[in-house]
Amino acid sequence: MPTQSQSPYLPFGENKTAPWYGKDILSVKQFTRDDLGYVFGVAHEMRGMVERVGTFDLLKGKILANLFYEPSTRTSSSFTAAMERLGGSVIPISEVKYSSVSKGESLPDTIRTLECYADVIVLRHPETGSAAIAAKAAKKPVINAGDGVGEHPTQALLDTFTIFEELGEGQIDGMTVTMLGDLKYGRTVHSLARLLSLYNVKINYVSPEILRMPQEVMDEVAAKGIPQAEYSTLAEVLPQTDVLYVTRVQKERFENPEDYEMVKGAYVIDPEIMKAAKQEMIVMHPLPRVGEISPEFDDDPRAAYFRQMEYGLYVRMALLAMVLGKA
Repeated sequence: MPTQSQSPYLPFGENKTAPWYGKDILSVKQFTRDDLGYVFGVAHEMRGMVERVGTFDLLKGKILANLFYEPSTRTSSSFTAAMERLGGSVIPISEVKYSSVSKGESLPDTIRTLECYADVIVLRHPETGSAAIAAKAAKKPVINAGDGVGEHPTQALLDTFTIFEELGEGQIDGMTVTMLGDLKYGRTVHSLARLLSLYNVKINYVSPEILRMPQEVMDEVAAKGIPQAEYSTLAEVLPQTDVLYVTRVQKERFENPEDYEMVKGAYVIDPEIMKAAKQEMIVMHPLPRVGEISPEFDDDPRAAYFRQMEYGLYVRMALLAMVLGKA
């Protein structure tokens, strides 16, 4: 029987020489293609462990602070489930308006306080660049769970992992990925486009004129030699699409309500439209959806969006284990 100091599951047994130990996860720009192979390998192992035993004590004794300045169901609960599946504990902070922040406390002070209690901090904040500010203030790892219209790196990682698990890792080179809907304010597609530029893919952008993909993102992707094209209708590109990534038109990001009303129903995915698509392809969505994918399509095998949420659990388990030296 192993002694206590020999147990691989005790919190003081972390590997401080591991490549991701103690690191912040702020942007997809941190990742190379080899890094993704490592992350997804760990995530695949996590999936197998959850399917076999449910929970295990890899992060027993570790504490996650979930600091959410914006409402969140999926990302917040996903990180909570990931930490608890690994045997750790969570400090949930979602009602920020009732905290010291409402008294005027700065983000750096809030972060410095929370790291006195926690080993890792997950931050969702409405301002672009907030995750970098938090990381600068912290000595413990900070994971960006979305900063304004900037980035959402863990979402992009789970999105790419979804493609690997659904269509095969060896199939991603040569794929055509079509992003549909709100590409201007959708931080998920900003991060995903950057991450996919590590592979040999073609990216199509389909959106209303006022919701086009930001030129800054397109320039970064173009610098990697990735072919891109913009369209206003889906019909032109759907038959060639291997991954259709649908985004919600986000009412909360619009300053002018009339602009939102003009574009909110621009695209709707339903069984009739999908007759033109390949049989071997997938439809993804970061959720929540508000009418842009018909519920009648949910039973189609190509509808991967709820499976996508499950894959997110395994990726976030992997990331937590990595930054805490347990992967």
